[in-house]
Amino acid sequence: MAFLKTILIILLGYYLLKILARLFAPKIINYAAKKTESHFKQAFEGFEQQANSYKTDEGEVIINKKSTKRKGDSEKVGEYIDFEELD
Repeated sequence: MAFLKTILIILLGYYLLKILARLFAPKIINYAAKKTESHFKQAFEGFEQQANSYKTDEGEVIINKKSTKRKGDSEKVGEYIDFEELD
């Protein structure tokens, strides 16, 4: 009899969790969606402020150049050695 009682409790718990999941899943998903939306809004505000700082008047052109420093050939890297295979 104890065995049947244990199985009945397990089945009752399973179906109870299933019903509770159906009731509360939409609320949990909405909460997660709102939290994610707020995180994206905070991240986007940073980009928006950065974009506003780069605004220029109409027709104004800004050219940002990278440095043109290159490694010259004056630095000695090493000597090239050609190996031949011997059969």
